[in-house]
Amino acid sequence: MYNDNPTLSGIKKEIDESKQGEVFFQEAGLQGTVSDQKHFYIESYGCQMNFSDSEIVASILSEVGFQPTRNMEVADLIMINTCSIREKAEDTVRKRLRVFDKMKQQRPGTLVGVLGCMAERLKSKFLEQEKLVDLVVGPDAYRDLPNLVSNAEDGDKGVNVFLSREETYADISPLRLGSNGVSAFISIMRGCDNMCSFCVVPYTRGRERSRNAFSIVAEATDLYQKGYREVTLLGQNVDSFKWENPETQEVVSFADLLAQVADVHPNLRVRFSTSHPKDITDEVLYTMARYENICNYIHLPVQSGNSRILDLMNRTYDREWYINKINRIYEIIPDCAISSDIIAGFCTETEEEHKDTLSMIEFAGYSMSYMFFYSERPGTLAARKYEDDIPLEIKKKRLQEIIQTQTKVSQAHNQRDIGKTFKVLIEGTSKKSDQDFKGRNSQNKMVVFPKAADYRAGDYVNVTIHKATSATLIGEMIAE
Repeated sequence: MYNDNPTLSGIKKEIDESKQGEVFFQEAGLQGTVSDQKHFYIESYGCQMNFSDSEIVASILSEVGFQPTRNMEVADLIMINTCSIREKAEDTVRKRLRVFDKMKQQRPGTLVGVLGCMAERLKSKFLEQEKLVDLVVGPDAYRDLPNLVSNAEDGDKGVNVFLSREETYADISPLRLGSNGVSAFISIMRGCDNMCSFCVVPYTRGRERSRNAFSIVAEATDLYQKGYREVTLLGQNVDSFKWENPETQEVVSFADLLAQVADVHPNLRVRFSTSHPKDITDEVLYTMARYENICNYIHLPVQSGNSRILDLMNRTYDREWYINKINRIYEIIPDCAISSDIIAGFCTETEEEHKDTLSMIEFAGYSMSYMFFYSERPGTLAARKYEDDIPLEIKKKRLQEIIQTQTKVSQAHNQRDIGKTFKVLIEGTSKKSDQDFKGRNSQNKMVVFPKAADYRAGDYVNVTIHKATSATLIGEMIAE
């Protein structure tokens, strides 16, 4: 999603550790030279919300004179935007903090800060025990960063992990770090009210609150006018978006918002993530079907295919209910692609219950999935109530079977696209060959095809698919 740019650059790197899933890494900033101006460097890990938050942080810092840099060695302020979803992600953050600490020793006066989901939970450990950081800032406290930085420069520790019931950063225009100039994130809400027993997000990001709908549409309009051709509406649970106009008392639902953003311009593609199965409505599905520029792609995490495990996870639906929702999506949007999140080896899961998850992958026909084995997170309901009793080797075995099943299903899913022609939005040059473009179709599938003169990133082209792997469609542009 991030491509090199001569001036504003970003790097996204997938770290595959024992095939547990994906941790994303972002360097962001201008390729600048050392000057009298202060510079900040930021790395982001975890979900798309963290990347979006880093763009808000960058905007706030730029307003007080800091400039971004992708060169850590010239940074006056080094920050890491953290993820607490899995233990492996936290381990990665700690390793990076030790690297930053060595940098501080070489350049006295450099400040190091931890942002995001690890901030509240581990603030004391980072500040007092390990003494690796100068700033600890929670997801709702980014407006306070200038004050916290100033305090840290004076030798005090800057800490603000207050969780707000109101903060949405609606009035802040994000600084598009590492942007390819084609695709951008728009955060539409913050927090989560779903108390899934395995998940730490409600404790680290607080309760749900939706952003002013007018500000979302204005941001999408501004992005389109600046040349962007795709926006992704972000939230922990976008389908529960609900904003009431204080002047008219009109309530804007997520389906309403989708239509309003799609109406910005027919050439502005609209995606969204993430949907909770219990909240996605027929109204949303019919809105998607009505608009050509709302992409036919839904990320609908199942987590487990077994009803008993789903109950332990507090997912509020069972296997049959989820199957009916999948059927309803395909009924209303026949060519929709559906992806998922899947957890292997949750507490007390039996071998037969694991097989229910494998069969769910095949039934739903997911185009792809994010797959992990269960990692107990301190403070969650599962950590308090259930024993993490599945041995690690069993978790890894089950995860490998899930990956193998999903790879087979993804391969078949993509093979069915051979011979079809798709409208593809060019994102840039393929990573594997500078002779090829890469882009995505409406179903969020990566498509690679030979370059042709007079086309560039941001253009729509029609591509006929000739070959496919489990991850990529390969084809050629055709004349319109």
